[in-house]
Amino acid sequence: MADNFAQTVKQQADIVKVIGEYVKLRKSGAQNYSGLCPFHKEKSPSFSVNATHGYFYCFGCHEKGDVFTFVQKIENVSFPEAVRSVAVKVGIPLPKREFHSAEEAREAGIRKQLLDIHEAATQWFEGNLKSPEAARAREYLTGRGVSAETIAKFRIGYAPDDFNSMREALGKHFSDEVMRASGLFSSKEQDDNGRPTGNLYARFRKRITFPIANEQGRVIAFTARALETDDKTAKYINSPETPLYTKGTVLFNLDKAKAAIRAEDYALLVEGQMDCISVYMAGVQPVIATSGTAFTEAQVRLLSRFTKRVVVNFDPDTAGANATEKSLALLMEEEFEVKVVTLEGGLDPDRYVRENGIQAYANALRGAKPLADYLVERARKLYPQQTPEAKVKAVNFLLPHIRRMPSAIQRNAFVNDAAQKLGIDNALLQEEVRRAAASRVESIRRHSVMEISDTERTLLQALVRPTGDAARDHAAVEISMHPEWVEGLSAGVLMEKLAAMEVEGTPLDAAGSEPERAMLARVLEQEIAIEVDALLIKVNGALHTIRKKWGERRRRELRTLITETERKGDKEMVRRLLEEDMQLARALRSL
Repeated sequence: MADNFAQTVKQQADIVKVIGEYVKLRKSGAQNYSGLCPFHKEKSPSFSVNATHGYFYCFGCHEKGDVFTFVQKIENVSFPEAVRSVAVKVGIPLPKREFHSAEEAREAGIRKQLLDIHEAATQWFEGNLKSPEAARAREYLTGRGVSAETIAKFRIGYAPDDFNSMREALGKHFSDEVMRASGLFSSKEQDDNGRPTGNLYARFRKRITFPIANEQGRVIAFTARALETDDKTAKYINSPETPLYTKGTVLFNLDKAKAAIRAEDYALLVEGQMDCISVYMAGVQPVIATSGTAFTEAQVRLLSRFTKRVVVNFDPDTAGANATEKSLALLMEEEFEVKVVTLEGGLDPDRYVRENGIQAYANALRGAKPLADYLVERARKLYPQQTPEAKVKAVNFLLPHIRRMPSAIQRNAFVNDAAQKLGIDNALLQEEVRRAAASRVESIRRHSVMEISDTERTLLQALVRPTGDAARDHAAVEISMHPEWVEGLSAGVLMEKLAAMEVEGTPLDAAGSEPERAMLARVLEQEIAIEVDALLIKVNGALHTIRKKWGERRRRELRTLITETERKGDKEMVRRLLEEDMQLARALRSL
């Protein structure tokens, strides 16, 4: 992709708007916005976006870059793909795609073909659901209350009981390399990475297929349910991990639910695809599913881009309760507001909606228990005896959850409630919590920011302005002509680089170390809108200050040098040093 096209896109893209699609940002200055970093786990915002200079920077993990870098990292795509993605968001027509190397072109081609083969497979499965062989599958779906509208909406299909027909159908349009990388086929022979190397046969057979889409709605994997199960047949099987699909980073139905999640500011988290589909089609649209996998930190961070409020409704069996507890732990650590739904009769969401109707389910959601109430009830259910031993076990069950609560007020209220309901002395439980809290280790350590003076801050704010700006050009010329003025200052090296314009791109690219980057990002974060004339006056004052301080430092150095040179008897050098000292004295008096 041509560099001039990328530059055009970058100039027209609103970095705050683009990043705001992924991260909830709030204004934190004239041109700065902050939010929770999507690239590492944190509890308080350290992620900063600067609208004026078009960059982002995280004070916690030190990720940085421009709008393209962000899209590359968040969507795991190449630079050309990021440029195209931002261009589409901005509404700029795309030129014919170009690549910088044959390898880049090949990788992009493979990725596109993997998306294409998943789309082709989806259509193939959809077509097979209408075949005579799929009568049993259609009966199953009808019995589960799945309508034709739902089948079409979620693109549900059927994989026939055949090893070869899918390979033969897709093999007419896709290379052997793409079919092997897709995860749609298996082989008796595999390489060290689990990729099939022998003869290919269909991975999904005699199963109902549910496509798994990425955030943009493109199919990247499948879950497939067996029509008949026994000890040797798993009820569900999923696509393996591929260049498109990493199971711990995808939330089922997020592509359809994300608008409703943002609008209603909460997400309903269920366990399986059928639960999710049933609830969504009944009218509760902010619903997503974990697709039968354990909830992961990556999924929590993904969800946090859309909301910090979650209602959890997993299956009530032992496995579901354990999954709920693990999910609660992750959500608590990320400071989500969490509630838990337990449906009457031990039903899962799909069956509950079919048997009781969506209104009853909506009422159950409204009656969702706050996290603390759910956990205390769970402890009482697990250890119902009123013996000292049972109470110890109940406390041990609750302590890890209490410890993860970020708010001291929440923890205190939780302890008081738990002590009362479990029949435990409040002071004893508080002491146990204090002991547990004392062992807690903060996982994220922020890099210390270098201290700088107001003078340095003013000059840095001027130097990051565009060439042609009077304040910027004046500061750059003076510092370039007199680098000795900034020698020894915390921001001295950085100011020289910015003055010389050695680095293209965002201002942060001029910083040579993480402390420098953090310092510059903090300066720009505190930047205020100011007219050129007013900034020029401030720059003149700052230059006057650093020149004067340099002169005073130099005179102190000269006095030391004169004393040492006199001891050595070098009269000519003493004369030169005295002359320089007198010139500096006159210059300082004139300032």
